[in-house]
Amino acid sequence: MTLSSVLRTKDKIGYGLGDMASALVWQTATLFLAYFYTDVFGLPAAIMGTMFLVVRVVDAFVDPCIGALVDRTQTRHGRFRPWLLWFAIPFGASCLITFYVPDVAPTAKIIYACATYAILSLIYSAINVPYCAMPGALTLDPRERHSLQSWRFGLSFIGGLIVTVIALPLVSLLGQGNVQKGYFYAMSLMGLLGIVLFFCCFLMTRERYSPRNDTSGSMLTDLKLLAGNSQWRIVFVFNILLLTAVVTRGSATMYYVNYVLLRPELVFAFIVSGMVASLSGALLSERLLGKFDRVRAYQWTIISFVIFGALIFFLPPSQVWPIFGLNIVFSFIQNLTTPLQWTMFSDVVDYEEHRSGRRLDGLVFSTALFAIKFGLALGGAVVGWVLGMVDYAPGQAAQAPHVLSTINALFTLIPCALFLCMVALLSIYKLNSRLVDSIARELASKREVRPDAGPLGPSTPSALQE
Repeated sequence: MTLSSVLRTKDKIGYGLGDMASALVWQTATLFLAYFYTDVFGLPAAIMGTMFLVVRVVDAFVDPCIGALVDRTQTRHGRFRPWLLWFAIPFGASCLITFYVPDVAPTAKIIYACATYAILSLIYSAINVPYCAMPGALTLDPRERHSLQSWRFGLSFIGGLIVTVIALPLVSLLGQGNVQKGYFYAMSLMGLLGIVLFFCCFLMTRERYSPRNDTSGSMLTDLKLLAGNSQWRIVFVFNILLLTAVVTRGSATMYYVNYVLLRPELVFAFIVSGMVASLSGALLSERLLGKFDRVRAYQWTIISFVIFGALIFFLPPSQVWPIFGLNIVFSFIQNLTTPLQWTMFSDVVDYEEHRSGRRLDGLVFSTALFAIKFGLALGGAVVGWVLGMVDYAPGQAAQAPHVLSTINALFTLIPCALFLCMVALLSIYKLNSRLVDSIARELASKREVRPDAGPLGPSTPSALQE
């Protein structure tokens, strides 16, 4: 069966606007929330750190529950899009209340901060799990899913870039000298824009493929089924390694520019130039890599950007502009692979349906977010642990030589070692382009519809077993 394209540019832009909405709010929270809590809200740093850790751990375990609910959702709008409609306004509102500073006693402020941060994280999961799981319902064509993810991450990086460039000027402009009001008004605008973008995502997309899934089983049964899927296990570990590497490198960036390069005035330019390169890589991913086998392309692309990343370690700090250039090249090549990373989850969903007859979009993508959040927490911890081991002295412009070497390694060699572990994992990952295309055609044939037709009927369990 031939898999013809059904997605127009409007569909791809519409889908990408959903991740732009997430980036506007979550990138702001990622970049500024810790500073806001300690320096604007007045939260003790130790309490803030504990709150971040506890909420992230709880949130990671909530994700699979949301995924199981998504897999059991049946509405006239489909399984995934209704969640965008239901949670768009709560998502924007939760961002607004998170950045509000109540005039109450210190204990009440701590309770307020914990409650609103937990609500923000929960609603983010409630809208992001179904959003991430949507591609399988939008198209059956694996290459079209790659293109869809390219648009998604291109628009996501634009959202992140907007936040990086205008968030703090907005705080200053709207606050008129009152930082608390500045953050509240600025985040009100970000939240409102996020709501509009999620509504646009809902209106501009359509779920074309909605097999009637068996909803009688429990979430535990589905998790056991997924645990028996070797390709899911590989992808799960792969994403923990990936996010640990990315967050380790990202967290070390400020230290590297400030203490190794001794050029704190270049921090903004260093970060923004990397983001622009990342945007370009994500947008060009399908065009540059789509004609190759996805697994082999992923492996060789990783090896390529590892070479550029490792070269930075060996350049003397005085070579600022060659280092600057290598970082841009690294960011571009690395983000060629970001859309491929997310197509792997769609491939695992198809493979599981082919293997067992169960289509678990929500659960697979929720476990993906679990792995990503675990990698985020681990990557941040790695930097703290390693700097603590080498007696890093905060705020001192002149650091000991072994501390500078460690910071350099955190920015370059340690992430590169983790990336190479990912290359090794891909050598045993079997869902290459030929196999995923074959599975997609077989699933389309079993549903007895053309790929560009309307909603699908029930999916027939495959006899294929692991």
